[in-house]
Amino acid sequence: MGRKNKVLRVLMCMAAGLIMSFNIRSFVRSGDLLPGGFSGLSILIQNIFGRLLGISIPYGPIYVLLNIFPVILSFRKIGKRFTVYSCITIAIVAFLTDFIPVFEITSDVLLISVFGGLINGIAVSLCLNAGATSGGTDFISIYFSEKFKIETWNYILLFNVFVLVCDGFLFGWDKALYSIIFQFVSTQVVNAMYKRYRKDTLFVVTEHPKEIAELINRLTNHGATRMNAEGMYEGNKKSLIYSVIDSEELKHIMEEIRKADPDAFINAIRTDRISGRFYMRPND
Repeated sequence: MGRKNKVLRVLMCMAAGLIMSFNIRSFVRSGDLLPGGFSGLSILIQNIFGRLLGISIPYGPIYVLLNIFPVILSFRKIGKRFTVYSCITIAIVAFLTDFIPVFEITSDVLLISVFGGLINGIAVSLCLNAGATSGGTDFISIYFSEKFKIETWNYILLFNVFVLVCDGFLFGWDKALYSIIFQFVSTQVVNAMYKRYRKDTLFVVTEHPKEIAELINRLTNHGATRMNAEGMYEGNKKSLIYSVIDSEELKHIMEEIRKADPDAFINAIRTDRISGRFYMRPND
């Protein structure tokens, strides 16, 4: 990994931490909402101690303590560099959230829920695209995504709903229900912006099958299957190249295939599940 790429990853993780801290102190606090993951759990614990027990405790130490086990899991099972970059974001959020003053952008709770969720989703996606996470349940989601080769963000939403149910029972349902909107918007933004665990099936009709198959393998480390085909309009003999690739590589692959064979016909289809060997780039 080049030095420039490392610096970019650090800057993206720092930016994600700054955005998350800002979001918590503006949208989340002014709307009295709970964000997703361990960030929301930290705020719930704060509220339990503050409102029910009359004990004020800072956000940062709770957030760090909750992240200890996921960090250890990530360090052992996902990757060392991946975990180190993630810890940059965790440290920034843990530190800044207690020091940035609370300020209100709008008093409309619905607007807070939608735009707060949007900003949170952008911050999480920024972190994930830097090859890191924002901590907590993101570590767990990445671990199971790596293990089972599927997207797991919607399953994490179930954990968040459990936290919100607890909040609703303790402090009322209005803000808990608005928090579901916040978290749903955030989850959908992450699903849209982070494509690592998405796959596309690629069909290429070409007269240069060997070159196209070698190009796919060289750029993606994925194999390809060649099938004989016939163009029914003109009756020309063709080859059909079939391959499954990561969605984040699709645009680049299609551009390179077009350069190698301007006459190729390319069709890409979203793939939900595969069974068998499929190469995944390591997070580190």
